[in-house]
Amino acid sequence: MKGHDAAALVLRATLGPMLVAHGWNKVAGPGGLKGTTGWFEALGLKPAAVQARMAAGTEIAAGVGITLGAAGPLPMAATVGLMTVAARTDHRGKGFFVFKGGWEYVGVVGGTAVALAALGNGRYSLDGLLRRQRAGVGPALLATALGAASAAALLAVCYRPERKPADQDQDQ
Repeated sequence: MKGHDAAALVLRATLGPMLVAHGWNKVAGPGGLKGTTGWFEALGLKPAAVQARMAAGTEIAAGVGITLGAAGPLPMAATVGLMTVAARTDHRGKGFFVFKGGWEYVGVVGGTAVALAALGNGRYSLDGLLRRQRAGVGPALLATALGAASAAALLAVCYRPERKPADQDQDQ
């Protein structure tokens, strides 16, 4: 096993299942989809029920794609988009450290997805088996740009947080 292929396999075996677990938790965790919907409603994502299902489905699909090493760099782009939305809606203004609600976790996951897009899925992947390897700066830029653009579009259309009285006072 070459070092490059081993690195890609380790990254995929770490990142992919973690994403699947996070997506599955949104569906079947303690609060289930109802709890996730309530959380997304509180964040200002509208319609919350649709957003909860989209987030869970995207996390699971991206996680499976990354784990299998399929369709790179598209699952990485989905991961960048997910983490960008999470950074903007749930972690914004809370500093760096995740234990304080900060963006540390989403930054590491998003950065790892971009690095994996640059590295490629490696020889020991579905893409490798099908000889559809994509690696380098181009796939990394594609994952970054597509993920960020998708997140920006979703936020522009669906992010409607409630304004706090302090926010309203500044407008007057």
